[in-house]
Formats: sequence, C-alpha cells, structure tokens
Amino acid sequence: MGAATASTASATGGTTSTVTVSADAGGASGAAAARWGDRRLDEAAFLTTHNAFTNYEDSRWSSANQAESVRAQLDNGVRGLSLDTHWYERSTWLCIISFGSDCYPSDVYLCHGDCKTFAGATYALPRQSFHGTMQTVVDFLATHPQEVVTVFLEDYVSAEQLGQSLGRVNGLSEMLFRPEAWGVREHGWPKVADLVTAGKRLLIFSDRSDREHLGVMYDKSWTVSNYWSLGDLGNDVACVSRWSDVPLDRQEPGFRRLFTMSHHRNIPTVLTAALDNGTKLRNRIADQCRPAAGGRKPNFVSVDFHRLSDGSGHTPASIVAELNASP
Repeated sequence: MGAATASTASATGGTTSTVTVSADAGGASGAAAARWGDRRLDEAAFLTTHNAFTNYEDSRWSSANQAESVRAQLDNGVRGLSLDTHWYERSTWLCIISFGSDCYPSDVYLCHGDCKTFAGATYALPRQSFHGTMQTVVDFLATHPQEVVTVFLEDYVSAEQLGQSLGRVNGLSEMLFRPEAWGVREHGWPKVADLVTAGKRLLIFSDRSDREHLGVMYDKSWTVSNYWSLGDLGNDVACVSRWSDVPLDRQEPGFRRLFTMSHHRNIPTVLTAALDNGTKLRNRIADQCRPAAGGRKPNFVSVDFHRLSDGSGHTPASIVAELNASP
C-alpha cells in the first residue's frame, strides 16, 4: 500500500515536522479534512464528562456524576472522559459478606476514593476495571474512524500497575498519540485531521509525572487548567489556575498548552447541573475563562450530567459546537 505524510504545524506558524502514516483507510485523509478542516488540536473544543465512570448504567452508584454509561456518553458526543484509577487488592472478607457478588481479582479499578470503604459512594458493584473501560473507548474509536477521544486520569496507582492495565487493552497501542513522535514541544500540536489520518486518535493525560514512557502525558506539562470547583453554591465562577505556577495564560515559544476547563460543583446533583450547564457555562467561558486564558477558548469543557441544561437553549454540547465554530 502507499503512504501518506501528516505534518505537524507550529502554533506560531514556524517549522513543521512530519510523521509518515499508512494511507490504507479508504480516503481517510480527505474524510478527516472534511470533518475537521485545518484546525490544530489546540484550536478544537471537546465535550468532556467529569467522573465519567460514576454513572447510573455502568454500575450501582448511589452518588453519580453522569446518567449514562461511558459508551452511551461517547455515542452522545462526549469526547473527553475523566477517570479515577485506584488499586484494589482482592478481599476474601468482602467476597464472603457479599455472598459471592464481590469476589473480584486484584487489579486497577475505577473508584471514587478507597475501593473498599463505601459501596455506591467510593466504589460500586459491579466493579469497573480500568482496562475494561479503556477497551470501551478503543472499541468506540474503532467503529468511529473520524473521532478523537481524550482520557484524563486522577491517578492513584503506580506506573507499573497502570502500564500492565493498559497493556491488556486490545488495539490501544496502535491508537495512542505520543507527543514526542510528533515533535509537539518544538512545533506545536498537529492538526486534528492529521491525527485522524495517522490513526493516533487516543490521548491520555495523568496527574502523575512518571508515566510518560507509557504514552501517558503529565497534564501539568502539557495543559493549563482552572480550579475545578464552582463551590457549594455554584457561584464561584472566577477562572483561576489549578496550579499556582502554571497560569492559564502561560506562553511558551512555538508551543501552546491545551486548556482544560472544569465547570462543576463539589457535590453533583441533577438539579444543580441543570442550573449550571446552560447560560452560566456559556457566560463563564466568555466573561471569565477566555479572558483569564489570554483570549483563547477552552479545548476541553468538563461538566456533570452533560445532557442537562437550564432550558435556555444552550447545552454543553451546543456550547462546545459554538466554540468550534468560532476562531
């Protein structure tokens, strides 16, 4: 078969680097250009779900951040998922007292705190393995060849444990985007269409710095991010940096960080998400977060209960679409 080249353009219009890719995908390059145009990754916006795994469909969570399963979220337009990884050591005691319903092997699971403390709150049954959820993501990408998905990890496992879990996900390594192969630090983020053409359509970020050899990017090195909470009352709309030493408007020669914007409260509820996800979100982006980030739009807009809104006609999905239609 022939080969195609995907060029990674500098965010400042400078030199490009080139990655050679297979051109097997039946006109993938033209289809990708039609879908994504000339937008670089740092010029695109993606709907993102906070604590995507705590939902009412994948497991029996009593306190959830989303209504739908991870697969349904992807099917309904979500392109960024935040997940919490924890190590669970098999417990004979839990297996016994649960009458055999909690006899899971030691592994990396998705928990919201300790994986043994409060069923439905810090973990849920059936237990959600990290590699199983990542397989769901890869399987979605395999059947949607024009899409790009980003996973953000709140990471409480070792690099070795994470690597072993990722290694069990069929097809992941072929899809995983590795920034060093594209010269991102030197030349800026590639065009989304080039990622699609190259088949490198899965990005993974972690809040731990010791796993970039796995293809898992350290978020503090590659992104800017606002402090995650709107507060208990939902009125803390100021956009301040999550990291005191990485301002939202940080400038670096030839490279622009991706901007992850969180927009959710300390305790998720259906009612408060509906109040927060419409006009308040749209206005916060325009009046607070874009100015704080030096005028640039967020690349990832993270919300709870992403399908809900305030009845204004503005939803998280429509707001992201509006961002993608704007400079």
